Amino acid sequence: MIPDDALDRLLEGCQSIAKQCESQGIQEWEIVASQGYGRSLDIEAGRISLASGGGEGGFGVRVLQDGRYGYAHLVDPSGAEHAVSEALSIAKASPQIEGFSLPNAMDASPVEGMSDDAILNLSAEDLLTQGDAIISEVASLDKRAMVIGGGVGIGAEAGVILSSEGVEASGITTSHGLGIQVSIEENGQMTSSWESCSSRTLMEGIPSCVPMAVEWAQKTRDPISVETQPVDTPVLMTPQGISSLFSNIIRPSVLGERMVRKESYWSEKMNELVLDQHLSMLDNRRMEGGFASSARDGEGVPTSCHTIVENGVLRKMIWSSRDAAKNVAEGRIDEAMTTGSASRGSHMSPPTTGCGDVQLLSANKLQTRDELIETMNQGYIVHSVMGAHTANPTSGDFSVTTSTILRVEDGEIKGALKQAGVSGNLFKAISNGVHLGMPSSNNGVSSTGSNHLSDILFSQGMRINPA
Repeated sequence: MIPDDALDRLLEGCQSIAKQCESQGIQEWEIVASQGYGRSLDIEAGRISLASGGGEGGFGVRVLQDGRYGYAHLVDPSGAEHAVSEALSIAKASPQIEGFSLPNAMDASPVEGMSDDAILNLSAEDLLTQGDAIISEVASLDKRAMVIGGGVGIGAEAGVILSSEGVEASGITTSHGLGIQVSIEENGQMTSSWESCSSRTLMEGIPSCVPMAVEWAQKTRDPISVETQPVDTPVLMTPQGISSLFSNIIRPSVLGERMVRKESYWSEKMNELVLDQHLSMLDNRRMEGGFASSARDGEGVPTSCHTIVENGVLRKMIWSSRDAAKNVAEGRIDEAMTTGSASRGSHMSPPTTGCGDVQLLSANKLQTRDELIETMNQGYIVHSVMGAHTANPTSGDFSVTTSTILRVEDGEIKGALKQAGVSGNLFKAISNGVHLGMPSSNNGVSSTGSNHLSDILFSQGMRINPA
């Protein structure tokens, strides 16, 4: 799926652009290159509707002159002269960041599980076979069930980074992903569930998200009647239910620039209690097979596993080189330096500060879902939400909707609701009375690909408004 010389060609392209930087007298420069390849198939109405493949990539160049930086991207090294000139002109027009320089080269150890030859060797026919098997599996689990949307795909990306400060690194990552929408239509009633999963390594056979999609399409049938009044209540959220809210509210709170600009709920709360005391939160860029993990960050700095919150107490904020220098220069913080937390969306944009694979851990004994339901006794189970992007990451307030919600009474599931609103404040909810479930093999891949969460039982800060 990926040419044997992909990394060599990207490195040659970076070296060509580097020569152009030197010829134009650039003080410091950083060049990244990526080339992605993939195969995918779409599923509609219970059959494979489209199979496709292709690739894309390019180069990005960041130049730094007297603390001023500019960025440009290009498809081919033949455009290096124009791209470097453009980046330089942007730098000249940009404000100076005192003390900002590109990171020096440092040794970095590899992260395991980032590439799988089995994916690289997977043929288009193999992918079609898996697609057919998934469609058949859904029908075998429930003869009423059908895959009405989704698809399967594999990908591989070659990446290179080269800088004037001696950074030179390259590597290949792979991925295998699946997303399906399963519906059950019978007696004039249709229910559906969307599930997804992905992995750096080949997912053989039928991935666990397939039976889960069928299960939730079944669970949400025949909704029960409940009082349509908003109520503050305990809520058990599955990893799929909490992940999007966690991404939009909790993850931005640990970014150094947001903290010092007082745009984070956790601003000025360093070394204070911010989570329930048994909870710890890690920003782990060294996780084996992690989708946000790597040996180096987006600036070539060796990565680490950072303890952001330890036993409920906020211990650290994360930085990229530019953001650290900028906020020190502007007087928002006395001292800051990169934590190896620079992230890149692609070669087309400069690096920014971002979280890696985030883990939420508990010092308490973890509970099964049945045990959590028994602990909750009265409340609701929420498996997915819509509208998490509207949450306020500064205050923690959110108001979303869900159509995958179950009512729990006397420690037992009584049935599904047709739809409900879910609102509250996530910072309040996660600060006290929290119980964590057992780790899930599907962690982190059902939504953003970088949260590793188990079932979470919140006893406060949540409100349900049945439709």
